[in-house]
Amino acid sequence: MAKSNALVSIIDRKLDQSRFREQHWEGTFWDYLEIVHENPAVSRNSFQRVYDMVLSYGSEPFMLFKQDYTRYHFFADPVENGADAIYGLERPLMQLVDFFKSAAQGYGTERRILLLHGPVGSSKSTIARLLKKGLESYSKTEAGRLYTYSWRLPHRVNNDGGEHLADCPMHEEPLLLIPREARPEVLDAVNEKLPEGRRVRLYGEPCPFCRRIQADLMDQYDGDWKKVMDHVRVKRLILSEKDRRGIGTFQPKDEKNQDSTELTGDINYRKIAEFGSDSDPRAFNFDGELNIANRGIVEFIEVLKLDVAFLYDLLGASQEHMIKPKKFAQTHIDEVILGHTNEPEYKKLQSNEMMEAFRDRTIKIDVPYNIKLDDEVKIYLKDFGNDKIKGMHIAPHTIEVAAMWAVLTRLAEPKKAGITKLQKLQLYNGKSIPGFTEDSIKELKEEAPREGMQGISPRYIQDKISNALVSHQAQIDKAINPFMVMNELEGGLSHHSLITDEELKKEYKELLAVVREEYENILKGEVQRAISADEDAIKRLATNYIESVRAYTQHERVRNRYTGRDDEPDERLMRSIEEKIDIPDSRKDDFRQEIMNYIGALALDGKKFEYNTNARLLKALELKLFEDQRDTIKLKNLVSSVVDDETQQKIDVVKQRLIKYFGYNETSATDVLNYVASIFARGDTKQDE
Repeated sequence: MAKSNALVSIIDRKLDQSRFREQHWEGTFWDYLEIVHENPAVSRNSFQRVYDMVLSYGSEPFMLFKQDYTRYHFFADPVENGADAIYGLERPLMQLVDFFKSAAQGYGTERRILLLHGPVGSSKSTIARLLKKGLESYSKTEAGRLYTYSWRLPHRVNNDGGEHLADCPMHEEPLLLIPREARPEVLDAVNEKLPEGRRVRLYGEPCPFCRRIQADLMDQYDGDWKKVMDHVRVKRLILSEKDRRGIGTFQPKDEKNQDSTELTGDINYRKIAEFGSDSDPRAFNFDGELNIANRGIVEFIEVLKLDVAFLYDLLGASQEHMIKPKKFAQTHIDEVILGHTNEPEYKKLQSNEMMEAFRDRTIKIDVPYNIKLDDEVKIYLKDFGNDKIKGMHIAPHTIEVAAMWAVLTRLAEPKKAGITKLQKLQLYNGKSIPGFTEDSIKELKEEAPREGMQGISPRYIQDKISNALVSHQAQIDKAINPFMVMNELEGGLSHHSLITDEELKKEYKELLAVVREEYENILKGEVQRAISADEDAIKRLATNYIESVRAYTQHERVRNRYTGRDDEPDERLMRSIEEKIDIPDSRKDDFRQEIMNYIGALALDGKKFEYNTNARLLKALELKLFEDQRDTIKLKNLVSSVVDDETQQKIDVVKQRLIKYFGYNETSATDVLNYVASIFARGDTKQDE
């Protein structure tokens, strides 16, 4: 009993009774008019509400390659702590928000179907899902409040004087019950409190069901509208896809099983006997997807696979905000119509002259794949991060190499001479490459406007990482490494359902070879840094180098600490370091002066020069120290397993540094050292030949 009480107390802490009461507020129509007068935003239309919802989470401007961007925090999925976060698609997301901004201000885009277009797995469905669940969450907040209404009506059957509540089947805005003659002046009074460019707009009439109820009550009260309104019960509306309130999703089926009533509702045959006619709105179920999504958003999955008759329904729904239920007049709707489709379906639409009207009512936003490596890595870390994968070690760079290959398949071949696809990837990812400026990157992007619209899908990468995790070897080792994942990626190409072109498969395999080579370079760099991570040794080397450079640039001599004599600057030491970062002999003076200028600039700012403050110099020092220590460690002897105790101790130190600084575990650190040793052994063999 005590344990169950503890569980109940946890549940109690998570429930907020006062918030529940706020979200289930009910009142009269007159109460609602007071609410609108105080806060006109409660009667916003669906486009205004979606736009405000996105902005409510904040945004930040940033510059990328000399272009201004805005990052909207909503797309990081604050609703579910990043579960559906979208990375690296700032431009299409900015276009999306601009669409809602224009629609919110009534500039015409509110009369269009929003079409997300892109390759499979490019986040189109994720964007739609984000908007839907974001709207659900926003409707529960104070800022996102909206209301609908019910009718208080007498019982029809037993006529016992009791009443029941009949909900508006389309969750409509209560202000629609105001007679058309009075609306303009009422709206003028309401809109006075709204900021410039924002207006409450009411379109059309109440739904057929509510029109019939209102008409009957007007007859009953001899046209006294205020008495009719006494029958209205206004209540808070919480949007919910599961409860089919304000959020709908439509998925196409085969043509034989598709019926337009799925969109616009159908006759309730059981109620025909009660109301006497199948054209009485009280005998009709206004429960089609376009009906129930009123006040919110409706998503059309693979919208261009819909039957043509359905697409015609969408024309009126978007342009006139009207739908045509069976046997009823056109009915007003207020909702965002969002569809998404892939490239082949969109090409069919373009070639179909009969669908010109649909294309004309569509605003297309391209949603490409990521072409920035860091953002692609973030996508996979959502599923395969250390917090998600327990009891399994994912060796460093495993996710990175998979993401690198995915991005390479999406990049266009550079037209500019002297640059490879890999360098292009690095430039896009923010790496500085000599000879390339931000203007160069801008040119690269401009020459490939469709970059990211083809290539390998993130889903393929996720599937292959999953395969590696459950493989027999992974279960034995309780670990996976980049080579295991790369083998899965390559093996899966032979039966990839979307890649039938043998030349393309060959190109993708060649890109995997590029990734393997880059991974080898990364490994060599890490082992080099681990070997040269003796801080005292690198500090001594840096001090000796800087002393020689200072003396050289100032035409002085250097005091020898051992002999006490003044010697010439150590040219051999300086060149052995500078050559590690490809400083030619002809440019050594420029580089040395650059270093001294850098030290002087730091001094002017009151900062002290440290060996690791200049990235190029640090790299040169590490490589020099690695070269000096490599022979003493005799790393290549690991391959033959002939290692003396002294060398083994040094190797163990390097291994611990790999674990401490680079994220390896005991097994993967050993594997990496063995692999890098084999690379060096191969290199030495080639040199001997």
